[in-house]
Amino acid sequence: MTAAKSTARTKPRADHPTPARPARAVRESRQRILSAIREAATEEFSLHGLKGTSTQAIAERAGLTKPQLHYYITGKEELYNELLDSVMMAWKIEFAPPGLTEPVDILAHYIRAKLDHAFDQPTVSRIFTREILDGGHNLGRYWPNARTWVQKEVGIINGWIARGLMKPMNAHLLLMHIWAMTQHHADFALQVSHICGPLDREAVAHDLIPFILRGCGLMRD
Repeated sequence: MTAAKSTARTKPRADHPTPARPARAVRESRQRILSAIREAATEEFSLHGLKGTSTQAIAERAGLTKPQLHYYITGKEELYNELLDSVMMAWKIEFAPPGLTEPVDILAHYIRAKLDHAFDQPTVSRIFTREILDGGHNLGRYWPNARTWVQKEVGIINGWIARGLMKPMNAHLLLMHIWAMTQHHADFALQVSHICGPLDREAVAHDLIPFILRGCGLMRD
């Protein structure tokens, strides 16, 4: 037997997977199914809220039977809280990232990030809005952290005002105005489409960012 033949025999055949390959395939299949479940749940919760959403509806949207769905999740409450976690983390946009020091650049970055989130993840935004409309009963554990994040941003803005870098205003209200004007494009997308037709986010950003910056005294016409 030649050395070449001996080497060829010791290699696993391509049509017989090694033990690691089935395990990897199982993991990948599981991740695909979990992703489909999360996408389906996001859509259902954004439309109907926690109370109005059934596991049957989530299963059907994900292309699963109800028993198959419950193999992957315990119940809709667990899935809903997981999605709320992702909503809050997605909204925790770094207000003053490294490299930005001027108020005009920091606010422009923040507004753009909020606008991109509204355009890229509208259903995620609507889950939070639906929860608020339903009374916010599942948000109790989030408010302390949210207040901490916002207070940090308010402190930065008030610091700019104290140094004369922008005109005096209520920093809390400024942030809420930014949230309202950006999140509108997620929560009221249907209204926007019927009244304005399809909107390009670049056109929105081109108008919105200077509008807010001028109101803060950071830009002149």
